[in-house]
Amino acid sequence: MKKKLLVIGAHSGDFVWRAAGTIAKAIEEGADTLVIAMSYGERGESGELWKENPNRTEESVKIIRHEQAQKAADILATSIQFLDWGDYPMLISDERITQLTKIIGDFEPTVILTHSEKDPFNPDHPLAFQATQRARLLSSGAGVPSAFKNIDPPVWYSFEPHQPELCGFVPDTFVDISSVMDKKLAAMSCMGAQTYLRDYYAELASRRANHARRISGKKDIKFAEAHQSQVPRVVSSIF
Repeated sequence: MKKKLLVIGAHSGDFVWRAAGTIAKAIEEGADTLVIAMSYGERGESGELWKENPNRTEESVKIIRHEQAQKAADILATSIQFLDWGDYPMLISDERITQLTKIIGDFEPTVILTHSEKDPFNPDHPLAFQATQRARLLSSGAGVPSAFKNIDPPVWYSFEPHQPELCGFVPDTFVDISSVMDKKLAAMSCMGAQTYLRDYYAELASRRANHARRISGKKDIKFAEAHQSQVPRVVSSIF
């Protein structure tokens, strides 16, 4: 089966900070990838743009955020789709769940990456988790035969939130992104609306690599991204 990675972010920059390395690594290994940006983060994720010009309109911020995220996606060589659902607050309707379910069903991912279930500092991230959870179940027929098209249930992870200890995030999967860290750095450099996050996530990748080295004994891991599995894995052997 063709490996396919679907990354679902509440805002247009989320995939860059939290999963750019994993995306680039998946592509390096021959997988198809698709990023979904539920919103542009025009209201709550674009502070530097608003400070630069308080008289901007939300539509003008969306245009800038679109351009930045598209440039980052091009660097990673991933497809990206913008849903423009709005942010702070993001509202999840039945129609939007149907839209997301169709995207999942059409792309047929083998792996989904999205936000953590909890985030006391961001109202949109848990909503993205809930929408992904529901759409994933619907697209796979909730694990049983149904009257509509359904796909095999994708493996499902949460990528690392900004405040992991306060979000119930317990990493159990580390991806070695050493060979593609240059692409993550280049993608992060595109996100001019949130430049303050660049150093943080570069440092985090180095720190998670330290954890990955201690866990695995692989001393050549220089950078890593951490994720938390949301569903059990089924394997043919414990080895």
